[in-house]
Amino acid sequence: MSASASSSPAAQASSGMPIEFMFKQIMDAVHKSQMEIAELRSECHELRQANASLERQVRDGLQNNSSRLGTPGFTTPAPGSPQLRAKSPFLSPNTVPSIAVPPSIYVPSPLSDNALTQFPFGVREIPGFWVVIPAGGAGTRLWPLSREEHPKFLLDLTLKGRSLIQATWDRLIPLSSASRTAIVAGPAHVKSIKEQLPDLLPHNLICEPSAKDSMAAIGLAAAILAVRDPNSIIGSFAADHMISGDDAFLAAVAEAVEVAKKDYLVTIGIAPSHPSTGFGYVRLGEKLGFKDAPNARLVSSFKEKPDARTAAAYIKTGNYRWNAGMFVVKAAFLMELLKEYKPELHEGLQKIARAWDDEALRAKVLDEVWPGLEKIAIDHAVAEPAAMDRRVAVVPATFGWDDVGDFSSLADLLPAESNQPRILGDSGLVVTEQAAGGIVVPGSGRLVSLLGVDDLVIVDMPDTLLVTTRARSQEVKRLVKKCRESGWKQLL
Repeated sequence: MSASASSSPAAQASSGMPIEFMFKQIMDAVHKSQMEIAELRSECHELRQANASLERQVRDGLQNNSSRLGTPGFTTPAPGSPQLRAKSPFLSPNTVPSIAVPPSIYVPSPLSDNALTQFPFGVREIPGFWVVIPAGGAGTRLWPLSREEHPKFLLDLTLKGRSLIQATWDRLIPLSSASRTAIVAGPAHVKSIKEQLPDLLPHNLICEPSAKDSMAAIGLAAAILAVRDPNSIIGSFAADHMISGDDAFLAAVAEAVEVAKKDYLVTIGIAPSHPSTGFGYVRLGEKLGFKDAPNARLVSSFKEKPDARTAAAYIKTGNYRWNAGMFVVKAAFLMELLKEYKPELHEGLQKIARAWDDEALRAKVLDEVWPGLEKIAIDHAVAEPAAMDRRVAVVPATFGWDDVGDFSSLADLLPAESNQPRILGDSGLVVTEQAAGGIVVPGSGRLVSLLGVDDLVIVDMPDTLLVTTRARSQEVKRLVKKCRESGWKQLL
């Protein structure tokens, strides 16, 4: 008994050690995670303070030296005079039935307008460089403001008198001129694009019969331009993104062109301002060491939209940039990549391009070939496989960028008063009491009143009312799908 009793504590200690060790490991891991979260919060706080300081400096600089032209960046513009501010995001009065739209007065936007760059118009033109602007997508996360027939790129989302596609045109025209700027769009949007871009040359408006995702759209433009100009370099930039810091943007594009001349598919990587789960990421590889493109690097890999924890880990390394879907490449080299990775898609686009300048033959070939083309994004079709073969480069950039992907991101771009919701439209139609945050779009002409609710998204159109929260604004796309299934296609 004595021997048994004396051995019992040792046995208990032996059996207890693994549990205590596991518990200690768990507590260490929890402590480490808490430390990492605290560090991340501190870094975010410092970034916010730095951004606020920069905004104040830029704002003060603009006020104190009004003769100097420059881009103020993503500053929140002060609310303008009610007599000067446009009161609707719709540039055409007949865009939405029954909506009353007063004539808008053009006020230069702080988000990418030629008038705000310190470089004179045309000075930065790059010989042989073509701008390609894919104008597609219905912007379903901004429904019911954005519709299939009148998507977000046709809307003035800052109430400054210029739609997103007009701002994109303004931003890029110094690099290419109207003669080398092409738009790729669907039949439903051709008329509106012509109205909004009167300087667009008719032969540079490329109409795709139906949406086939970005590879077919950009590939069609590349195939056509390679026939017109075998040495052309194209830059593809979405019609519905907002950019601040024009000088930094134009410099990044010019650097990307230099890299593209050396037979690389080049993307522009955006410095992430927060661990976003709504964007894809580009992992930076080794520096390429080009004298005329000192910031250029190889792309190590492309990453799909991550979860919050992964996004935070990406940012902490400093080796990741947001993938904004901007690509610069020789038109002929892009077709070479397409031939290697997607030969059937390449063959179809080449057949269409050869027939493009003959309108009757073009229509016949499009009817035969286009429906059978693969629907795939340029990232999956060529960028990702080419990156594995070390043929994709990235130019890390410092300009501000937003894809205006939902009402939450749109709210961040609008002027605001303290403890008030952002208003896209006539502020006289919105009355609030103890209602902070969120965004209200008073598009029906009716009074919208809020009491004791925070961070709501309210979009009041003549035919539709949407109410959700900023936190769930990414899910509006699901609601659009449900409306379609319920028989409300005419409102989409």
